Amino acid sequence: LIHFYKSIRMAPIGPIVLSAGKKAALASLGLFTGVGGAIAYQLDQEVKADMTLHAPHLHWSHSGWFDSLDHASVRRGYQVYKQVCAACHSMRFLAYRNLVGVTHTEAEAKAEAEESQVMDGPNEEGEMFMRPGKLSDYFPKPFANDAAAAAANNGAIPPDLSFITLARHGGEDYVYHLLNGYCDPPAGIDLREGQHFNPYYPGGAIGMGPPIYNEIVEYEDGTPATQSQVAKDVCTFLTWAASPEHDMRKKIAIKCMMMYSLLLAGSYYLKRHKWSVIKSRKIVYTPKAISG
Repeated sequence: LIHFYKSIRMAPIGPIVLSAGKKAALASLGLFTGVGGAIAYQLDQEVKADMTLHAPHLHWSHSGWFDSLDHASVRRGYQVYKQVCAACHSMRFLAYRNLVGVTHTEAEAKAEAEESQVMDGPNEEGEMFMRPGKLSDYFPKPFANDAAAAAANNGAIPPDLSFITLARHGGEDYVYHLLNGYCDPPAGIDLREGQHFNPYYPGGAIGMGPPIYNEIVEYEDGTPATQSQVAKDVCTFLTWAASPEHDMRKKIAIKCMMMYSLLLAGSYYLKRHKWSVIKSRKIVYTPKAISG
């Protein structure tokens, strides 16, 4: 029995030879499986049902690798937020000092801050008091707490907009289409009292009514305040609020690419210099002569 196993282990294993017909059959099977799987996947994606309409991509002026934000649009977007969005939505992570050098001068930012009243204290008598805002103050909240916000909005709490373009799938594309996507609900969709239909909102039913329309604001620079222009400006402002380092990040990227290009040229020269001896050498083996 031991010799039998040894003979099995020591038996040479030769290559498996397939006939031309079997090779053709296997090739056809693999081709059919691959093409059929690709077609089935494509059909599944085309007929796949989704309750949410995904926002199509828009070509923003700042979406390129080396494109900066449109600061005039950011300033107009701040005006839209101040006059429209700030009635319900907070931006508690943004201070008035962040506007300096971006959308406003220091004097303009101070004037914007002084328009709001901020609770401070205590004073010498130990009491809290109201004072005009300063550059170091953050944007005021429209509601004292979440309970007050929910009570004023039919139970829905308006989200904070400080990082909304980073917190939502689609970023500014989603916000833009959400602002412009209000329409009548299709047949079979029942909305509760105080709800509105927006196909870009998950589920379709949203508690926020259409917030913008034509000429809802009057721009300081005379830009026509169409609905699409207002939505574009406020989305640009929200993009800057979520990523205030946007322009600086791209400037640093350009500088890094210039430095890396110089380093790449030097590295290539050094590699050629150090490896030239090794790559060009010739090794000759001289067998040892066997003396007779």
